[in-house]
Amino acid sequence: MDNDMILKLAADNVEYGDVDRLVNIYWALSSTLVQGVAGDVVEAGCHAGNTSVFLQRLIEEFAPERELHLYDSFEGLPKPSEHDTFLTEGALKVDLTDLKATFEKWELPLPNVHAGWFDETLPTQLPERVCFAYLDGDYYESIQVSLEHIYPRLSDGGILIVDDYCDSGRNPQAFDRFSGPKRACDEFFADKPEKVSVLVGSGDLAFGYIRKGWVAPAGH
Repeated sequence: MDNDMILKLAADNVEYGDVDRLVNIYWALSSTLVQGVAGDVVEAGCHAGNTSVFLQRLIEEFAPERELHLYDSFEGLPKPSEHDTFLTEGALKVDLTDLKATFEKWELPLPNVHAGWFDETLPTQLPERVCFAYLDGDYYESIQVSLEHIYPRLSDGGILIVDDYCDSGRNPQAFDRFSGPKRACDEFFADKPEKVSVLVGSGDLAFGYIRKGWVAPAGH
């Protein structure tokens, strides 16, 4: 891949496409594709597609036979739960035309788009197997539902990244306004062999991840 794409995406939209995010996604997705982990690629919470185009370019370079599946309500954030204290219902709303415009800008074909709330689309519209999933639902229940349906389809060796997973004890710089994703992850993985590890960068990156079938050492 042309390394300039990372910088161009970061310059286009720092909030959704900063370098720390893209570098970590590059490592996670490219490694699963190069290693031949079975399945397609999923993004739950694609917004206007600033990260989605990066996922598509990586697929085209490393495993063009794989498919990208995007999920978004295109209605903005849902009603917050008691665990969500940042932003309000309907915030961050984009239209499907915004997603299409992003892919047109980068001269990429539109991937598989599943419009609707996660509890409506994920139970029946996920690919059979998933090699990589990027969860960016922002709120507790959005991440909870995403994990419930995507984790069972994640292949052994597959990687799942959760955006806005803020563990301030392990990464004091992490963006801490979205409190729901970490709670949802910690509850979900409480009885699973994998535990969420933290990815860090030079700024306020808040990324948690697991690799299916790999158990991190204590304190990792």
